[in-house]
Amino acid sequence: MKTLPLVFSLLCLMLCSCQSAYYGAMEKFGVHKRDILVDRVEEAREAQEEAKEQFESAFDEFLAVSEVDVAELRAVYDRLQSAFDESEKKAGDVIDRIEAIQDVSKALFKEWESELDQYTNADLRQASAEQLESTREQSDRLMSAMNEAAVKMDPVLDAFRDQVLFLKHNLNAQAIAALNKTSIGLREEVEVLIRQMEASIEEANAFVAQMRSSS
Repeated sequence: MKTLPLVFSLLCLMLCSCQSAYYGAMEKFGVHKRDILVDRVEEAREAQEEAKEQFESAFDEFLAVSEVDVAELRAVYDRLQSAFDESEKKAGDVIDRIEAIQDVSKALFKEWESELDQYTNADLRQASAEQLESTREQSDRLMSAMNEAAVKMDPVLDAFRDQVLFLKHNLNAQAIAALNKTSIGLREEVEVLIRQMEASIEEANAFVAQMRSSS
């Protein structure tokens, strides 16, 4: 069992080495960590927008169950399963994008801090240090907003999964009534999720605008 921490440490070291090599290669082409960070924030924003639309669409699909005939439940189940699978995929895309932002942010701020010691002009060093702190604070707000939105995806996905599983084994009128009740009860959680994702998207817009204006 002692080999597991060692293997994990080696994997982390290899990943960090790969990331460093990637950032180094990109800089040789004139693409710096700051540019990569902005690109990844934009990608995360797009992933959140797609996830928001998918969750809204999936919720509408679940609500529509109350309007179908029992004879159509098999087809409805297939649609709901597809909606759930797509929602889960979009949620995974959002998580991956957030992790990518965190990776490059860590590398950027580490590099920025180390470069402060290279200044000979105290005023320029102070200005750069203040900009670093401001950028870090805005990055923290962005990460907080994105992570809060990501966390709120889980209970909605859990509820979607429950309904799909229930319908899979209960293709009858009682199932329609039960799913209608739980779907209506889910409305508030979906609305909270959508609001949080919209807030996160706005935070991403502000971050990108700030980074572009200061470049």
